[in-house]
Amino acid sequence: MTVLPESMKAIEIVQPGGPEVLQPTERPVPKPGIGEVLIRVASAGVNRPDVLQRQGNYAPPPGATDIPGLELSGEVVAIGEGVESWAPGDHVCALVTGGGYAEYCVAPAAQCLPIPRGLTMVQAAALPENYFTVWSNVFDRGQLREGEVFLVHGGSSGIGTTAIQLAKAFGARVFATAGNAEKCEACEELGAERAINYREEDFVEAVRAATAESQEGKGADLILDMVGGDYIPRDVRLLRPDGRLVLIAFLGGPKAELDFQQVMVKRLTITGSTLRPRPIAFKAAIAANLQAQVWPLLEAGKVRPLIHRTYPLAEAAEAHALMESSSHIGKIMLTP
Repeated sequence: MTVLPESMKAIEIVQPGGPEVLQPTERPVPKPGIGEVLIRVASAGVNRPDVLQRQGNYAPPPGATDIPGLELSGEVVAIGEGVESWAPGDHVCALVTGGGYAEYCVAPAAQCLPIPRGLTMVQAAALPENYFTVWSNVFDRGQLREGEVFLVHGGSSGIGTTAIQLAKAFGARVFATAGNAEKCEACEELGAERAINYREEDFVEAVRAATAESQEGKGADLILDMVGGDYIPRDVRLLRPDGRLVLIAFLGGPKAELDFQQVMVKRLTITGSTLRPRPIAFKAAIAANLQAQVWPLLEAGKVRPLIHRTYPLAEAAEAHALMESSSHIGKIMLTP
């Protein structure tokens, strides 16, 4: 039986601000509640919501820890009442509402998944936030179908690299936007038919030109947008009849002026979502779909997490500085 320490190393946000407000601290090791497991963290992912939380712009849901970190991998070391799906010694990756930047973290048992065969702990920790988000928004809300044209903005981000690979694996024509030639090349290596450097080209015209011979008409069927702002009216202009626009972040701002006549005439759907505050049952359903439909692709090597750099947990501030520079391609990871 594992003897657990009473305290652990963690990273806390001492006050809203820049990366320097992320400071090492000692916290009590949490105890798993009903339906939860305690995980000794092997690796944790760094995500944009962590940056927003650090800046004071994205508060944790009620009842969640203030320690940042939404995804992790590691070993189950204790289980709470009612947990039958996992046992101490199991290796898992998990989606959590916070707490990943620590040596130990509790997670709902239903939001844990087995480590895909052939993946390291660091690679597995890079899966939950991006794969849950992409599945929920591209395949559930966005209803992407085989043969459709899909565009993802921010193609070189963790979300973007995941969306490109999954959309391609399920038979879509994939396009992406990115900020330089290196990032565009990475997107195309992952499966994008064309990656558009948004600093040099108009993505609307580029995708319309690439789809000019399509019987369904020029444009895209589904767009996953994490930029917002003035991209929104351009997205609407690019969408084909019955197209769907899914918004998941607003790096360019949450407001836009929009001609809704295009929405009516083309019968468009504009939707969006946030994952963190959704109930466990909702996330459990996504986990089940991922294990059934995506985990086999990971184990077959048909899709993979792209790791840009891994930092020690104590260097979380440096990891955040890298994320805010937007110079990375793929995921930034931490290891306790």
